[in-house]
Amino acid sequence: MALVGATATGKSDLAVALAQAVDGEIINADAMQFYQGMDIGTAKITEAEQQGIVHHLLDIYPLHVEATVAGFQTQARNTITDIRTRDRIPILVGGSGLYVRAALDTLEFPPTNTALRQQLIGEVELSGIDHLVKELQTVDPDAAHRLSDERRIIRAVEVHRLTGRPFSSFMPQREYHPDTQPVVQIGLSIPRTLLHERVEQRVYKMFDAGWVEEVSRLQDAGLAQAPTASKAIGYRQMLDYLAGSITKNEAIESTIVATRRFARRQETWFKADHRVHWIDTQSDDLVADALTVIESR
Repeated sequence: MALVGATATGKSDLAVALAQAVDGEIINADAMQFYQGMDIGTAKITEAEQQGIVHHLLDIYPLHVEATVAGFQTQARNTITDIRTRDRIPILVGGSGLYVRAALDTLEFPPTNTALRQQLIGEVELSGIDHLVKELQTVDPDAAHRLSDERRIIRAVEVHRLTGRPFSSFMPQREYHPDTQPVVQIGLSIPRTLLHERVEQRVYKMFDAGWVEEVSRLQDAGLAQAPTASKAIGYRQMLDYLAGSITKNEAIESTIVATRRFARRQETWFKADHRVHWIDTQSDDLVADALTVIESR
């Protein structure tokens, strides 16, 4: 089973309730929740909120480790197999669309080359990212249109230079891998206005819960230099706030805007998958609705 959808839709709480109902264990598929210490800003489920349900792939990396989709695929599939061998139900939960697809679907991973990657990073440091964007627009317009993150643009150019194939050609097909079947995907649907309200409330709640102090501790541990962890939404804004380059209100507003944009991308990603069965977050009984979907499969 997979529970997907945009951030702030209530996936974690529903997953715990479903695990209690079906004798399940939860597998985290939120890339930023892999990192130790990144708790408040990623809305990581607390031990109390887990209510005794086993959660896998939370807090598995220190900050300096670079998370990869390929690495997650192996870990997630091994975990799915382990849970099933104990006659329990694996419940994959998260809004990182590519990670969910990597766990569930047939997905070919393009090769990597550390020397070429460092060369490309050096080119960006010397000349900026624009010339790589232009290269990508020529060789892989689809990826150029979709990608805005500097790290992923570098990766896309790296793949093309290594293989001669567009990075976008390695995107997964909507076809479940034999090792993961049977699969039921449930998505949490939410009106856009309500989602925006929840995002805003969540960001303010994070500040009240001590997010600034959390980021300060992580900064001392090397967050700014972390290859993946430093890219988490809100953490860069918090680092800028701690550095005094923006105000607290600016950090809050920037985080809210970035999170809403991310949520829209998540919705677009998951809505494009016809295999997802959508249920309304405003339902009077989300658990019953989800169980109905599961029982009908």
